[in-house]
Amino acid sequence: MKKSQVRKAKATVPEVAAPRLSDLAYDRILESLFERTVPVGAFISQSELSEIVSVPVAPLRDALRMLEAEGILTIHPRSGIQFVRPGLELTRSTYQFRAIVERSAVRVFAEEAGEDLMNSLEVRHSRLLRKLEKDGLTPDHLAEMDLLELDLHGQIIAALRNPLIDTAYRRMHNYLRLLRLERKVTPPMLIRTLKEHLEILEACSSRNPDAAEKALQAHFQAAINRNLGLA
Repeated sequence: MKKSQVRKAKATVPEVAAPRLSDLAYDRILESLFERTVPVGAFISQSELSEIVSVPVAPLRDALRMLEAEGILTIHPRSGIQFVRPGLELTRSTYQFRAIVERSAVRVFAEEAGEDLMNSLEVRHSRLLRKLEKDGLTPDHLAEMDLLELDLHGQIIAALRNPLIDTAYRRMHNYLRLLRLERKVTPPMLIRTLKEHLEILEACSSRNPDAAEKALQAHFQAAINRNLGLA
C-alpha cells in the first residue's frame, strides 16, 4: 500500500474524543460524594474539592454549575460549596417525580415487555432473595441489589422510548443514591424491597397494567417510609 493510501486509511478511522475536564470533574464529584470521600451536607472550598477530585479549578467550576442546577449542591460565592443533605423535602420530591413517570411507564412495560426480560428479572430477584434469607447481608449482595434496582426501574422507564425522560431519570437516580447514603440497610429491608419488586414483575408477567401500577405505587410508598425511617 502506498504511503498516501496509508495516510488516507488512517484519516478514515474515527478518533475517540477525550472526555472534557468539566465532564470528568462532574463524574468525580458525584463519585466522591457517593463513596463518602466528601460527607453528605459538607461545606467545602473549591480548592479543597479540586484537590480531592484532581481536576483544575476552572473546569471544576463548570461541573459545579451543572450540579447546582441539578440540586446536588449550592455555590456560595467567595465562601464555598454546600452539598445537599437528604431530608423530607428531597425524599418527597424524588418519589413524586418517580411516581409521575413510572406509573405510565409500568403500564407500557406490562403490556409490551418481552417474556425473556421479565423472566430474567424474576429469576435474579428470587435468587438474591434466597441468598439474603440464607446468608444475610454481604457487600456482594448489596451491590447485586443496587444493580437489580437500577435494572428493573431502568427497564420500566425504557419502555416509554423517550430520550428526554431517560435523561431526566438518570439525573433523578443521583438523588436516590443521595437518599440511600444516610439510610441504614438491613436484610429485612432488602427482603421487603425484593418482594415488592417481585409483585410488580408478577403483575407485568400477567399483562395486567392496572395491577402493575398498583404494585408500583405500593412499592414507592413503602420506599418513602423506609427512607424516612418509618418502616
